[in-house]
Formats: sequence, C-alpha cells, structure tokens
Amino acid sequence: MKLTPEQEEAIEQQVYASGIEIESLREDIVDHLCCVVESNLGKGQSFQQVLNEAIADLAPNGLADIQTQTIFLLNAKRILIMKKMLYLTGFIGAVALTAGTLFKLLHWPYGFELFTLGFLTLLLVFIPLLAFNRYKVALAKAYTERMKIILGAASAIITGLAGLFKVLHLMGANMLLILGALVFAFGFLPFLFFTMYKKSVA
Repeated sequence: MKLTPEQEEAIEQQVYASGIEIESLREDIVDHLCCVVESNLGKGQSFQQVLNEAIADLAPNGLADIQTQTIFLLNAKRILIMKKMLYLTGFIGAVALTAGTLFKLLHWPYGFELFTLGFLTLLLVFIPLLAFNRYKVALAKAYTERMKIILGAASAIITGLAGLFKVLHLMGANMLLILGALVFAFGFLPFLFFTMYKKSVA
C-alpha cells in the first residue's frame, strides 16, 4: 500500500524529532521506515501502530541510539586509543602517587619526584581525558549533564593545583583554592543536584 505525502511527512518529522544530526543517516532511516511501513500497511493496523513497530524493530533503544552506534563505529580506532591512554595514564599516575607517598614516608630518595609526577599525571592528563570521554557520551544528553562534567573536571583540576602549590609553597595557592571552591560550589554542585532532581521526578 503506497504511502500518502502526509504519511511520509509524518515519518520524516518523527525521525527529525529523535535528535539525529547526521543528515545522510537521517535520510537513510526515513527511507527504510517508509519501505517497512509501506509493506506492512493494510494488515489491520493503523499507520501509527505500524510506524511504531517499525521503529521498535529498527532501534529498540530509540532512533538516537543508531547515531551513537554509527559514530562509535566510524571512530572506533580513535576511541580505543583514547581509552587505552585513559587507563594507562590513570594506572601510571596512581602507581607513581602511591610509590611517591610510600617513599616519602620511608624517607627514601625520589619520593617527592614520584609523588609530584603521579599527582600531575592524574590531575593534568587523566582527569581531562576522563572528562572528555564522559562528555562525548553525554553529547546526546541534556545541556546540564554536559556542564556538570565540564565544571566538575575544572573544579577538580583547579583544587588539585591549589593543593600542589601549597605543598611546593608556590604563590597563588590561596587564589587557586578559592577559585576551585567557587567553581565547585556555584558551578558543579547546582548542575549536579539539578540533574539528580530531574532523574528523580522523571
């Protein structure tokens, strides 16, 4: 049964409303749904029922999930490299920080150097990579989710630098500590509690 122009437009609108931003992918999905709906119409179900079933068969987790999976497949190699870097820097930073703390407590040489290396690796490499990884996952989510990640990472880095500056007796430690506290209290926390509230009433 051939689709009417109104039905084709309804399919297009539903696909566009799903949040898919890749135009070629959007057009392919529209074409696929039109073919499926056209072949299943006239079997005792309404147009909307047939369309809903076609969408459920194509994307059980929603049409936007197709875009997520497509982006992942297109960038799989790059994503894998980034994940390896994320876990490797986290491991190196944690080991160096632990070893540095142990060496310092036992008054062994290179304790301070290991501690500083581990601290800076976690602070300036691992946390930004982790935040970027989480941000990419949250791209399809609400603006508040993305801001929570950005401000959380920023407050962690600034406060961590303040602590390092304190240990090294460098100037600007107090200013960094105040800035980190302000970003955490008036940036990260409002977005954190807002997203928690939204999830609780959803």
